Amino acid sequence: MIKTEHLSKRYESLTAVDDVSFEVRPGEVLGFLGPNGAGKTTTMRMLAGFISPTSGTASICGHDTETDALAAKRSLGYLPEGAPLYGEMTVKSFLEFIADLRGLSGAQRVSRLDYTIGRLQLATVLEQTIETLSKGFRRRVGLAQALMQDPPVLILDEPTDGLDPNQKHEVRALINEMSSEKIIVISTHLLEEVDAVCTRAIVIARGRIVADDTPQGLAARSRYHNAVSLQLERRQDLEAARAAIAALPLVAAVEVGERDARLTALPQAGAQILAQISELAARQNLQLKELQLESGRLDEVFRTITA
Repeated sequence: MIKTEHLSKRYESLTAVDDVSFEVRPGEVLGFLGPNGAGKTTTMRMLAGFISPTSGTASICGHDTETDALAAKRSLGYLPEGAPLYGEMTVKSFLEFIADLRGLSGAQRVSRLDYTIGRLQLATVLEQTIETLSKGFRRRVGLAQALMQDPPVLILDEPTDGLDPNQKHEVRALINEMSSEKIIVISTHLLEEVDAVCTRAIVIARGRIVADDTPQGLAARSRYHNAVSLQLERRQDLEAARAAIAALPLVAAVEVGERDARLTALPQAGAQILAQISELAARQNLQLKELQLESGRLDEVFRTITA
């Protein structure tokens, strides 16, 4: 597993990470979330052995990142923030260099090079120097080096940063494919990424953990949990529909979107109001384009707990 105990990092008067403790077990994909400057990247760097903690400990597969650093790093694939690479090297020579560093040889070396090049779709740029690549391709090369030795643990700092929607889909599919047999920690500011690949989310703010839950559990904290959204065919029906929905006993409030003729009914304490609103719409013969039950909005929860 990955384990941190009372992990802290201070820079003179600045405390970047403050007494952080958590465990991640095989099969978990942990999303590590927080606003800019919250301490996400600093925590990732301490886990990877890139920087030393001021106090506390971190271990990878039972190996302390300070006292047993080489064994910890052998178990780890790390994609740093920004994916720093050697720009003057070609993609092929860089990946071969990484294979050398990881001690790969013979059939295993060939197999891992073929896998990473094929899975990250790098065959067309193998002879290009890294400095000439687009940001998306550089990110893919960074992912390839993290996967080279097929490590049991992956720490990925913003893995889809700079990728277009198709490339993001490919990387997320790869993470899902690997998740059953690896421990994966993803630092991200993209809430859609948490929904797409994570089984658990830790939210950090001002260097401290402020939430640790499943994505569904976090969404359930939203005031939009079990809210019902209706889009009407006719804008002139908005006010009458709003008044009728607001009068229902379990509806706490109704938000109105004039531009797209949309109403969002917020329930009292997460109550189930979909059936009531469906019946009301039928009874009043409301012409609907859409009727949707919301599970909750992670962005709203994120803003609330990190404010």
